Amino acid sequence: MHFITIFFKQIRCQVSILMLIFLNLSLTHLSYGQVEEKYSLKTVVIDAGHGGRDPGTSGKKAKEKDIALAIALKLGTYIEENIPDVKVIYTRTTDVFVPLNERANIANKNKADLFISIHLNGNPNSRAYGTETYAMGLHKTEGNLEVAKVENSAILFEEDYTTKYEGFDPTSAESYIIFTFLQNKHLEQSLNYASFVEDEFKTRALRKSRGVKQAGFLVLWKTTMPSVLIEAGFLTNPQEERFLMSKSGQEYIASAIYRAFKSYKSTIEANSQFVAKIDSTKIKATEPEPINSNYAQISATLDSNANKGPVQFKVQIASSTNSIPINSDFFKGFENVEEYKFENYYKYTVGSTSNFEKIVEYKKIVEEKFPGAFIIAIDENKNIIPLSKALNRIKK
Repeated sequence: MHFITIFFKQIRCQVSILMLIFLNLSLTHLSYGQVEEKYSLKTVVIDAGHGGRDPGTSGKKAKEKDIALAIALKLGTYIEENIPDVKVIYTRTTDVFVPLNERANIANKNKADLFISIHLNGNPNSRAYGTETYAMGLHKTEGNLEVAKVENSAILFEEDYTTKYEGFDPTSAESYIIFTFLQNKHLEQSLNYASFVEDEFKTRALRKSRGVKQAGFLVLWKTTMPSVLIEAGFLTNPQEERFLMSKSGQEYIASAIYRAFKSYKSTIEANSQFVAKIDSTKIKATEPEPINSNYAQISATLDSNANKGPVQFKVQIASSTNSIPINSDFFKGFENVEEYKFENYYKYTVGSTSNFEKIVEYKKIVEEKFPGAFIIAIDENKNIIPLSKALNRIKK
C-alpha cells in the first residue's frame, strides 16, 4: 500500500512539472503578443475610372466612364455571388466624379487586400487594340508614359489639384521623376495579379493581350496594398468599341478579371505561410520610452543598443526596382538608412536592434512619415527571415 502511495505521488509530481513547463512556454509565447494566423484575402476595392464631369476616353459612341462602371459592377457581382466571404467595396456605383486621391483613401481606410482600377484605352491610331494591365512603377517606354498622362489628367477636373498632388503636373514628363523614388513594397503582388488578368484576357476572353506594364498612375500612387490599373480595350478602335459596348463583351471582360481574382486569391493563400501577427499592446516593455518624432536620434539609439544576436530587427520603409540614393530627400530626416538587394528589388530599412520591443516602438515613429512601414528580420547571413522564425530564435 505504501508503495502505491509513493508511486502516485511521483506521478502527480511529474504531471505538475509538465504543467509548469507548458505554462512557461505559453507565457513566453504570449509575452510577444504573437498569434499564428494564416493570411486570407478578405476585402477588394473595385474602382470604375473617371465619372461625372470627367468622361475619360471617348469612342464614336461610347464614353470610358460608362463602360468602366458597367464592367466594375459586373465584376463585383461575380465576386459577391461566387466568393461571398470576400467583401466588395466600390469607389463609385453611379455616374459621379471621385477625385483620384479619394479613390486610394477608400481602399486604405477599408484596409483592402487588393485594389482594381478599371479603364478603357484610347489612341490616335484607330487600329490600336487589345488589353493592358499596369502596376505602379516608373514607365519604361514613351507609350506607357502617354497612357499614364491621359489617366492622370483626371486631376484637372479637381479644385486646387496642384496643392493636393504636391505640385504634380500630369502633362509634364518631368513630374513623373517622382515615381523613381516611389514606395512600392507591393510591386511583386501587383505584377502577379496583373499577369493573371492578362492571361485570362488572352486565353478565356480571346482578346489581344498587350502585356503587363508599369507606369506612374496617381490613382495607384498612395494605395497601401497590391494595386493594378486595367485598360480593357481601345474605344478608339471601332471593332473593339462595339465589343466593349455590348453586354456580352462587358461580361467577357468582367468574368476574365473575376477569374484572375479567383486564381490570385487561391495562389497567395496557398503559398502564404503561418506568420506572426504582432499585437504590440501585449509586449512587455521593461522601460517604455516616450514616442519622439526625432527619427535620427532614436534610430541612433537603436543602433547603439543593437548587439550581435542571432537576428536583427529593422523597419522597412521602401522597395523599388531602381536603386535610390541613400542621401536622397526621399529619406530626409533619417540616418543609418540601409539598402539591401534581394533578387531584382532594392529594399530600404532604418533602425537596427536585436530587441524586438524596441523595434515595435520605433516602427510607430517611422509610420509618421511612412504609413506603410513594417518590421523585417535579418539573420547573420543577411537574409530576410519570417518574424515568427526570428522570434523563436531569440527566445532560445
